Amino acid sequence: MNKYFLGIDVGSISTKGVLINEKNEIVAFDYIWTDGNPIKAVKTVVDNIYSNFNQELNIGGVGTTGSARKLIGAILGANIVKNEITAHAIGTLNFYPDAKTILEIGGQDSKIIILNDAIVTDYAMNTLCAAGTGAFLSSQAKRLNLNVEDFGEISSKSQNATKLAARCTVFAESDLVHKIQTGAKKEDIVAGLCNAVVDNYLNNVAKGKKIISPVIFQGGVSKNQGVVKAFEKALGTKIIVDKYAHLMGAIGIAILASQTQTNHSFNINFTDFKFETKGFECNKCPNNCEVIAIFKENDMIDSFGNRCEAGALI
Repeated sequence: MNKYFLGIDVGSISTKGVLINEKNEIVAFDYIWTDGNPIKAVKTVVDNIYSNFNQELNIGGVGTTGSARKLIGAILGANIVKNEITAHAIGTLNFYPDAKTILEIGGQDSKIIILNDAIVTDYAMNTLCAAGTGAFLSSQAKRLNLNVEDFGEISSKSQNATKLAARCTVFAESDLVHKIQTGAKKEDIVAGLCNAVVDNYLNNVAKGKKIISPVIFQGGVSKNQGVVKAFEKALGTKIIVDKYAHLMGAIGIAILASQTQTNHSFNINFTDFKFETKGFECNKCPNNCEVIAIFKENDMIDSFGNRCEAGALI
């Protein structure tokens, strides 16, 4: 009986699931909004993936990554739980073994991964500010009464992109409102927003990093052609966006699950356990983060809300 391997990437904005076979070929996948409920989102993703088959599947491994990886890993009985850096690198190298740079912009965070001879040699992440992320672009699209999916086509019509302050979400929104009030054309504003996302990324996340081709662009924002073209202009090189760019973390963790030896079966019944959440304030650093801890049968298995390692699994 053929074996399959399930990879789940649970982000703050979206949840992705991928099922691969023993040849690392994708046989089913799903992508939905997390909507603040990772457990429900993962259950929906798993159900949607399984709905593609009319027989019992032989699951040989389950891997989880993303912000809720430990929680979902505990629920699914995952045989491997890894961070997004590792998952994205493995997924990318499966399709592009010569990749040198991975640019990733998601709903609320972004990252850069530097590869040398198929090994991660450097990386950086930005999780503290939403400026330059998918959530930022979506909110500005609503302000302009536009669909963010149309940014590529709209920005291509611009002859004079508006300059926007993109280092901070608050400043960027204030600047955007000012440009609207002064009569700037929508296509120029949209082009300015795309440029601002790229400028923010290169001056913040990628600061000090040497970006070498081949450059692979991933995450939900990679589907925005306006941002892709802005990256190409800024870097002077072709940007590769795979059709599975938004699923690369899930693909990578599924591949890792297939490479990890295990003999136990996997539980996908979410009703078997009792889960409870408790909130408290972490006082281990000046951030004083409000942390939400997740308990499974009175054992803490994950926590959210911490902005540094000091607040992780207190």
